[in-house]
Amino acid sequence: MQSQAILFDLDGTLLDSLGDIAGALNHTLGAFGLPQHEVDAYREFVGEGVEQLVDRALGVHAAAHRARVLPAYRAYYREHIAVHTVPYPGVGELLATLVARGVPLCVLSNKPDDATRTLVARFFGDTPFVQVAGHKADVPRKPDPTAALAMAAVLGVDPSYCAFVGDSNIDMQTAAAAGMRGVGVSWGFRGRAELEAYGAAAVIDEPAQLLAFIRP
Repeated sequence: MQSQAILFDLDGTLLDSLGDIAGALNHTLGAFGLPQHEVDAYREFVGEGVEQLVDRALGVHAAAHRARVLPAYRAYYREHIAVHTVPYPGVGELLATLVARGVPLCVLSNKPDDATRTLVARFFGDTPFVQVAGHKADVPRKPDPTAALAMAAVLGVDPSYCAFVGDSNIDMQTAAAAGMRGVGVSWGFRGRAELEAYGAAAVIDEPAQLLAFIRP
């Protein structure tokens, strides 16, 4: 079945943002005299929202230091959100092709809503996304399907004709819960094995391969 609309995850799917996330949180941890982590460790920390990110980075120190570290990280990341962040190669061309074909596009992230909108505007300001949404306090995070289903309703497309494109188990679980087709991207933070283990209908190795799953 070919999809008629696409919902994209952001971090690890459209943007290589790991360096800035890790850099900002390591800076914050260091400022409080707490242990820092290698950048690759953050591949497993991200994906379920900023609170989970901070808790995973803090580890055994979470209960004692969360209340201080979380707001400090938010503030520092806000000011250093795009130092190293870049779109993955081929993403810009893919989006342009999809727009030219008239495919409606959305972005749905577990990143805070303000940061999600800031990054999409900065790097994809010319792409007419129908909706861009990060996490908001009154909407459950992925893999809860609430936000994805709301986007499908705005698009006027049955969820079964939507592709949910992402790099993690959270995205594949979201697709399944929403009745959408989960398409994994192997270039992101987690890799092919995780995506296949969580039921990806397909895993692509470069952005242009997504076009095979979209109606002409």
